[in-house]
Amino acid sequence: MNRKRWTALAIAAALFIMSVLVNTIGALLSDEAGTWSENWLTLMEEPFSEEVVEDGDPLQKIAVLEVSGVIEEAAEADALLASPLYNHQTFLQMIRQVKEDDDVKAVVLRINSPGGGVAESAEIHDQLLKLKNETKKPIYVSMGAMAASGGYYIATAGDKIFASPETITGSIGVIMQSLNYEQLAKKYGVELVTIKSGPYKDIMNPARKMTDAERDILQRLINQSYEAFVDVIAEGRKLPEETVRKLADGRIYDGRQAKALRLIDELGYLDDAIAALKKEHRLADAQVVKYVSGAPWSSLFALASSKAKPDSEAAELLRLLSQPSSPRLMYLYAE
Repeated sequence: MNRKRWTALAIAAALFIMSVLVNTIGALLSDEAGTWSENWLTLMEEPFSEEVVEDGDPLQKIAVLEVSGVIEEAAEADALLASPLYNHQTFLQMIRQVKEDDDVKAVVLRINSPGGGVAESAEIHDQLLKLKNETKKPIYVSMGAMAASGGYYIATAGDKIFASPETITGSIGVIMQSLNYEQLAKKYGVELVTIKSGPYKDIMNPARKMTDAERDILQRLINQSYEAFVDVIAEGRKLPEETVRKLADGRIYDGRQAKALRLIDELGYLDDAIAALKKEHRLADAQVVKYVSGAPWSSLFALASSKAKPDSEAAELLRLLSQPSSPRLMYLYAE
């Protein structure tokens, strides 16, 4: 990180700390110090906030829920410094909030994602279906620049899908990847010692070549997840299964192609999805709110934790060895 970025980070942190101190002192000098403290603690614990983006009747709200970035649940130890783009547990809480809030009459799901984990995508899809079926609240989907693979998987829970002509979508399929650094390790005299309880315990070991038997085991897992993806699209888009299979070969489509193939319903942007929802569900006077996740200082931590790239093969090997090798099934558009 260069000097200018460190300076900007320091200034932002200082301003935040000064703001907290001023508010704290002011509250302590008032008769409502106890109430302020309780409110502050509550605010600190809230994983997301509600932001009004279009004025209207607060008793008739349209909630915009945004999925931006890779759909993946970060490890608990990495949660604080994780990317502020997507937080899986926070997004699930947003769905629960919409479900419980009687003032929210409809949802716009805004997706800008290349997809992500099979488990996380399936969980979101399941929760969206429960929201729709149990509350009868309509869900319209607005695709951003990309809504591919797992991003498209969750979109199929919507009643109507909008995408721009330039949206990248599709990439219907499953992928599992791992690095093989066997030759690199040999070059530097590094040997990975493995003691295991069974022949397949170290499947996809990055320090050796995969066996045919191991590949067959993983391919069966891939095929099962692929079948689930096909079923979700066939049901959500009301398409014949054989039609979906022809489309689900991993290729990507732009918005125009997706509409012609009935993978989406309309060409349009976020405003178009909101306007259609208002018109088609008698919500002309509705207030449009957006659920915004993450504390305002989360990006500061993410910025401070960024590291320079390794400048040598040896450094790269050390980085690879320091990370656990746990390949995952992914509904992910891997460029």
